[in-house]
Amino acid sequence: MSETHDLDQYATIAATPFSSAERAAVYRAIYERRDMRHFVPGTVSDEVLLRLLRAAHHAPSVGFMQPWRFIRIRSRAMREGIHALVEQERVLTAKALGEREEDFMQLKVQGVLDAAEVLIVSLPPGREAHVFGRRTMPEMDMASAACAIQNMWLAARAEGLGMGWVSIYDPVALAQLLEMPAGSYPLAVLCLGPVQAYYAEPMLQQEKWAARAPLEDMLFDERWGQPAVTNNPPAQP
Repeated sequence: MSETHDLDQYATIAATPFSSAERAAVYRAIYERRDMRHFVPGTVSDEVLLRLLRAAHHAPSVGFMQPWRFIRIRSRAMREGIHALVEQERVLTAKALGEREEDFMQLKVQGVLDAAEVLIVSLPPGREAHVFGRRTMPEMDMASAACAIQNMWLAARAEGLGMGWVSIYDPVALAQLLEMPAGSYPLAVLCLGPVQAYYAEPMLQQEKWAARAPLEDMLFDERWGQPAVTNNPPAQP
């Protein structure tokens, strides 16, 4: 089969460069995004929430499969059910951490009862029908949904809102609570809402749980483990 790489066959958007201020705003949102756990009373307007969902829906996805579904949790009873599942897993996770159990139990790991909005990001059933880009890497449905979450996260920061991704729960139990169909998968519990302030650095770094590794430790040349040779060391934000 022949291939064509002629861009003229597609409708296009002019490659207008971002202004320096626009470019700086993109990087600011990236560097100031935080996984928030502390929320203050307030609401997220439907207009803003829709903007955030549209940002998520414009994420890239492998084979353009768009494997994200959003469940908005409004009732207190459902929030309490989700909170209970997180607390149950929090205890089990702490025990699995051994000597760090006590330190872990001091961390705030969720804001399900405090945040203005709680959204469940789920993968739908029938994903096996999408073969393009997934034949050898079926997990790309999850990677694509993670891109949607990141889009929402950055947009939330630009809107002056905090967002936290909670993943400490039994996905089977959560799926049952939400009455999700067989084959679906609850990937994330997102807590979204107003915050008093953003953490100056990632919360787990502030709590001395972990630290961001130097970028140069993540860069290889040509093959695994071969240190990258750069004339200009990566700059800190």
